[in-house]
Formats: sequence, structure tokens, C-alpha cells
Amino acid sequence: MKLSWPAPNRRFGVIDGLGLAGIVGLAVARWVPIARLPFWGCSIRENTGWPCLGCGLTRAADHFSHGNVMAALQANPLGAVAAAMFAVLAVATILHLVFAVPLPRLHLSRREANVLRGVFALLVVVNWVFVAISMRAPHLLS
Repeated sequence: MKLSWPAPNRRFGVIDGLGLAGIVGLAVARWVPIARLPFWGCSIRENTGWPCLGCGLTRAADHFSHGNVMAALQANPLGAVAAAMFAVLAVATILHLVFAVPLPRLHLSRREANVLRGVFALLVVVNWVFVAISMRAPHLLS
């Protein structure tokens, strides 16, 4: 793994795109009551009783954008971490595009990238198990 720091610049990159997505997403979660829309919900959970991999993400983003981190973690732990990462990327994007603060570049070997993908897949499965247990058998988490 190598980390490099480029010269100060304002070139738009992937981190900037994710940061802008974070700004828009967290702003929508903060000021637009999406979860209250009549058509919003998980059709998989409604039809099977089991949550999908994304169940709780809207609630996690909503809680996080309102400053309730514990409720966000309870709704979907990985979603709360993602919301926090989007908030960090939003700040980094503003610093980069407005003040030309350079963003670090991370270079991974093929093996390191594969390990990272495997860890992420494992985290998604563990997160889904947590969400499923919290929805179907919440007494097991008490």
C-alpha cells in the first residue's frame, strides 16, 4: 500500500464526486422526509418479512443527518459508517475544490484490493445479519 500527496490542485476526481454525493444525500436526508413518502419502503421486507441488504439505510442517513448517531447505528451500522464517511468526504471535497487542498492518493496492490473487497463483502453479510436479527428477533440483542 502506498500513499502519495499530489501538489495543490482543484482537479475534480472520484473523491470529489463522492463528496458531492455526500453533500446532496445528507442534505436530502436532513431536510426532505423521504421515509414518510407513501411509496417508500422495502418491498422485499413487506413481502417476505426479511430485510434486504439495504434495509435501514434511509433511517440511518436520516438519523445521522439529524445528529443522532446511536439511532443511525441501530438502524443499520454499515449505513451509519457510510453516512459518516460521506460527511468526511464532503468536507474533503469542499477543502479540495475551494481551497485547493490536495487529496491523498492510495495505491493498492492487486492482492490488497482483493483483501479489501473480501473484507467489505464480509462486513455486508455481518451487517445484514445484525439488521435481520434486530428486525425479526430484537430480544436477542438486549
